[in-house]
Amino acid sequence: QVQLVESGGGLVQPGGSLRLSCAASGFTLDHYYIGWFRQAPGKEREGVSCISISDGSTYYADSVKGRFTISRDNAKNTVYLQMNSLKPEDTASYYCAADVFPKVLAGVADYWGHGTQVTVSS
Repeated sequence: QVQLVESGGGLVQPGGSLRLSCAASGFTLDHYYIGWFRQAPGKEREGVSCISISDGSTYYADSVKGRFTISRDNAKNTVYLQMNSLKPEDTASYYCAADVFPKVLAGVADYWGHGTQVTVSS
């Protein structure tokens, strides 16, 4: 059974950091891209970052460039999203998704996790 499980969300003050994890099971990620998406209440889902499992190529939304870093641990079948200098506008539910690059880029990946909540507030 294919499964993606996110963890690491929580409440953090502005300027703080969190590291999200996306653990995959039931399939190997070798030929996939993993993307992180977020959705705040009343807003559309937004692509945040994605990474190629095979060669580590990374992509970032302009809104998070320089603050977020995506990485992978192939041995653990896990992808991470290190989020630094967090802002209140980063508050959202964060989801990871897996598929080939065009589908991840378009936000129509076949495999999705259930999400983890990130709240940035003082």
